Amino acid sequence: MQRKAYVPGVVALLAALLAGCTGGSSDTGSTDDANPGDAGTATAVAQPGKYDTLPEPCGAVSHGTLDTLLPGIRQITDTTQRDKAYEGEATLTYDTDRKAGCRWKVESTDATDHLFVDFERVVSYDNAVSDDAQAQELFGKKEEAADLPEVSPSADASATADFSTSPSASPSTSASSSPSASSFASSSATPSSLLPRTLSDLGDEAFLNDVVSGSGSTAQQRTVTVAFRTSNVIVTIEYEEQPATIGTVPDSKEMQDRARNLASRLADTLAG
Repeated sequence: MQRKAYVPGVVALLAALLAGCTGGSSDTGSTDDANPGDAGTATAVAQPGKYDTLPEPCGAVSHGTLDTLLPGIRQITDTTQRDKAYEGEATLTYDTDRKAGCRWKVESTDATDHLFVDFERVVSYDNAVSDDAQAQELFGKKEEAADLPEVSPSADASATADFSTSPSASPSTSASSSPSASSFASSSATPSSLLPRTLSDLGDEAFLNDVVSGSGSTAQQRTVTVAFRTSNVIVTIEYEEQPATIGTVPDSKEMQDRARNLASRLADTLAG
C-alpha cells in the first residue's frame, strides 16, 4: 500500500517540474517577441526636422519690401485702405503650424501686381524616413513639375553673379506649367542668366521659374516663382505683374531680382 501511494506523488512532482519548464519557455518567447530588434538589430528612428512651427506669412514681408514689389501701395491715398493693402489676406488653412500663406493684390496706374507667399512644414509619419528626407522628396516633385529647361553650370553662375550685384529691391502651381516654361526657355532673345533654373545660393535647394502668358494683342502677364527648401520647410513665392498697357511685357530681370530678394529675406527669417 505504501508503494502505491508513493508512485503517484513522484508523478505529481515530475508534472509540476515539467509545467514550470514549459511556463519559463513561454515567458522567454514573449520577451523575444516584444523586443524583436534586440542584440544590436534595432532600427534607429529617423530624426525630426529642424522646424516645428512656421512664421506668420502676412507679417513676414516688411512694408518696405511690399513697396518695392507692389508699387501701387504707395499710390493709395486713403490710409485705411493702404494699411489693409499692407496686411494682405491669409489663405485658408486648418493648421498654421503645418501650412500657411498670404496674398496681396494692388493696382497702380501702370500695372496690377500680385504676390503670394506660402510656407509648408513637412512631417514624416514613417519612422524610417526623416522630416528632411520627406521634404526633399516633395521639393523634388515640385521642381520636376516646373519642367525647368536644361541650363549649363556657367549660366547658373552668371545668374548668381547678376543677383549679387543687383540693388535690393494648393498651394498654387499655375506658375509652373510646362508649356509656358518651355515657350519662355525657347525664346532666343532671353539671356541664359534669366531662364528658369535651379538656384545654388538659397536654402538647401531652390529653383526659379519665369512664365509669360498672353499675346501681343492682349495684356501680357509675367509670373516669377521662387521656391526653396530649408530643412523640413518649403517656401514658395509667386510674383505676378500685368501691365495696364496692351502689348507691354513686364521686365524679367527686375521681377526676378525682386522675388529673389524677398526669398533671401524669408530664408534669413527662418534661420532666426
